[in-house]
Amino acid sequence: MGEEAPSAVDGDAIRIVLAEDHAVVRSALRMLLDAEPDLQVVAEAGDVDSTVRYVRGHQPDILILDLNMPGGPSLKAVPEILGVSDDTRIVVLTMQSDPVFAREAMQAGVLGYILKDAADSELVKAVRLASQGKTYLQPELGARLAAEPTGPPDDLSDRELEILRLIALGHTNGEIADELYLSVRTVESHRAHIQQKLRISKRSELVRYALERNLLDS
Repeated sequence: MGEEAPSAVDGDAIRIVLAEDHAVVRSALRMLLDAEPDLQVVAEAGDVDSTVRYVRGHQPDILILDLNMPGGPSLKAVPEILGVSDDTRIVVLTMQSDPVFAREAMQAGVLGYILKDAADSELVKAVRLASQGKTYLQPELGARLAAEPTGPPDDLSDRELEILRLIALGHTNGEIADELYLSVRTVESHRAHIQQKLRISKRSELVRYALERNLLDS
């Protein structure tokens, strides 16, 4: 599919590449986003290849990605997209309401997952949170994921599971300390124990671990 020329860039705005193969939907989404003073669509893409090219060229803060576009499954392109722009955060906007797709997207490195029928109320929120490195899963999908059988590891304490969940949701050590009425040093200690027990060092891997076990809505 074709693609549209980028617009002028406001240096203070959250810069967005919008990837959606239906021109009418893309136009409506652009109007929704450009109506926000802190958001700016810098380029639009209609297929997977042009999405990768625009992300590489613009290095946007956010990529809004449709899962079904010409050029192959969009999720399979996520590693390549992240590879050409390390700082770009991805928010999926899709008709796929099966929570399996949401889990796969998050495990691939996506930070936000929104259904198209909720774009008016959820998309802007997801974009802003993703720009801060925080995860956002549409509540309806989060509830469905939480209803599935879970299997938290026996070697993590309830407190460690609670801290792991907050880490995966994007909270800093200071924010976790405030929420749980702990010292920052205590949170740091718990975090070190979690990483040691799970043999995980990166936050992205902790997020993936929590998603695989449906801990985010526990």
